[in-house]
Amino acid sequence: MEYATETEVADAAKHLRSLASGLNEVLFGQQELIDLVIAGVLARGHILLEGLPGLGKTELVKGLSKLLHLGTKRVQFTPDLLPGDITGNPVLQEIDGRREFVFQPGPLFTNIALADEINRASPKTQSALLEAMQERRVTVLGKTHDLPKPFFVLATQNPIELEGTYPLPEAQLDRFLFKLEVTRNDVATLQRIVSHRELGTEPQVNPVMTAETFNSLLELVRRIFLPDVVANYIARLVDATHPGQSAAAKGIRYGASPRAALALASGAKARALMQERTNTSFEDVKAIAPAVLRHRIVLDYNARVEGRTTEDIIRDLLEEVPFQANATPRFLTGNS
Repeated sequence: MEYATETEVADAAKHLRSLASGLNEVLFGQQELIDLVIAGVLARGHILLEGLPGLGKTELVKGLSKLLHLGTKRVQFTPDLLPGDITGNPVLQEIDGRREFVFQPGPLFTNIALADEINRASPKTQSALLEAMQERRVTVLGKTHDLPKPFFVLATQNPIELEGTYPLPEAQLDRFLFKLEVTRNDVATLQRIVSHRELGTEPQVNPVMTAETFNSLLELVRRIFLPDVVANYIARLVDATHPGQSAAAKGIRYGASPRAALALASGAKARALMQERTNTSFEDVKAIAPAVLRHRIVLDYNARVEGRTTEDIIRDLLEEVPFQANATPRFLTGNS
């Protein structure tokens, strides 16, 4: 493979700064969230945004599609939504004097599929996304249909404790590259929102790059160099999420899958490009680890009773697992 050059990375960083600037005009005061969203799409991953209603999750996704000049379709998930309403349905039509079933594509056939309030639909309907998210295609009545390239699912959900919501199946959660928490705004940001927004109006943004430019950025991410020592750190970090493999794993019932390791590698490459570097570092992995792991770790009963959260365990894992394979765990040396 021909690795990315410094010139290519510098040119790409200019486009990415423009993208981040545009998203900051859509969602105020959420720089860390915006950076992770950009890293997620650069890594060709699907993103799950979780937060209370009214925090700007949907506007963020809509703004992203406008800035990237990509096609987008929105699906409002409701309890009565059916799988065919998402993937599409065969429709009986008369062709050359014969009646045949002709497939009518659903809203998934777009570049960015906005699955709004995804956890308000039943698990059966949610599972209609499984093939699309993994293989970028859908199968209806035994016939497979490829989805457009690029294809992303950016889903929003409310906390599952709220009335009228369903937890997402584990198989679907694992297909999201990142799970990001959208938090409430501070007073200064609220004042800025009140001063610059009106109820019922959308932020106006213009495209900052063409679809061709964005596709070239996706290819460039693949060419960011991943050193063997960083790949080894990713492997040890994912392995440490499993019961019995580390002290921090106490309280974990199920650890992260190999897909999590791939997500860490892809996300780290994307972050390196955003930082204008041609190779990934340990810090890239550490920065995106919570977004990759928080929805892939299942706690046992005792941990929940003790009040431990996945965020607590991820923090302990990052403290315990050293960057170098033969180094002393950092939690033993007192270093962070």
